[in-house]
Amino acid sequence: MVKHIQLGKSDVHVHPIGLGTNAVGGHNIYPNMLDEEEGRNVVRTAINHGITMLDTAFIYGPKRSEELVGEVVKEYKREDLVIATKAAHKAVGDTMEFDNSPNFLKQSVDDALKRLQTDYIDLFYIHFPDESTPKAEAVGALKELKDAGKIRSIGVSNFSPEQLKDANQDGYVDVLQSEYNLLNRQAESDFFAYTSKEDITFIPYFPLESGLLAGKYTENSTFTDFRSKKPSFQGEAFKENLAKVERVREIADAKGEEVAHVILAWYLTRPSVDVLIPGAKRTDQVKTSIRAAEMALTDREILVIDDIFS
Repeated sequence: MVKHIQLGKSDVHVHPIGLGTNAVGGHNIYPNMLDEEEGRNVVRTAINHGITMLDTAFIYGPKRSEELVGEVVKEYKREDLVIATKAAHKAVGDTMEFDNSPNFLKQSVDDALKRLQTDYIDLFYIHFPDESTPKAEAVGALKELKDAGKIRSIGVSNFSPEQLKDANQDGYVDVLQSEYNLLNRQAESDFFAYTSKEDITFIPYFPLESGLLAGKYTENSTFTDFRSKKPSFQGEAFKENLAKVERVREIADAKGEEVAHVILAWYLTRPSVDVLIPGAKRTDQVKTSIRAAEMALTDREILVIDDIFS
């Protein structure tokens, strides 16, 4: 039985492997690539295999991911599931701007509740910081919503270390979500000491670097979506990263495991990284990702992987 994890200082507990749902209704992220019924089935499969946390956002779609997640959640006992969603994007003409003002965040929660067809949101994030709102004031608005029962825990995402400290002045922040993976380890120096001290759960996004760390690609792989612009997928860097992944494959093969599961299990050995939210476009991807929470790495394996990507 996998132990469930407490999110920060809240009363919300989750399976350590959640489901990132940007490929469930995220048509703006994966244009012409997504089937909505397959997306619903991805969510169902996650729930049926023990995953409790579903991570979505206003901007996935926009709005459509929240709607599809809400439809599936209605098929289950609401109290068994943890819905996390995020907001900050505001349409201004043809562009999106970030807004962390209390009024905008409160309206965003009300709008998300309708799309998700639920009475409460278990974890609500400020998705991106804006330039003008004091972060403690923004989080204070979420604390009011928490006291009112509309949300159960408070998160921030994509905040700088200084913005996080401002946001957490009163100790209200339960979760920080930020980019972190073995090819981008800046969070280790930027956040881990602070999140550990303040009892803030750190949830990384892009843990498998858009599939690169899952061992799925070769030097002949080509990309036409957002990956085509990511530095880790370019030229010599791409070849070097693939070589590192192959060294992890040696460890995975010796354990009879998949590369992705070994990588994910390694993250769970890091300070305050207790929850992962790998995404999935297909049901088979969901079924296997849970394995990471069940696997034990030896101290030597942890050190070797650390050294490969040092």
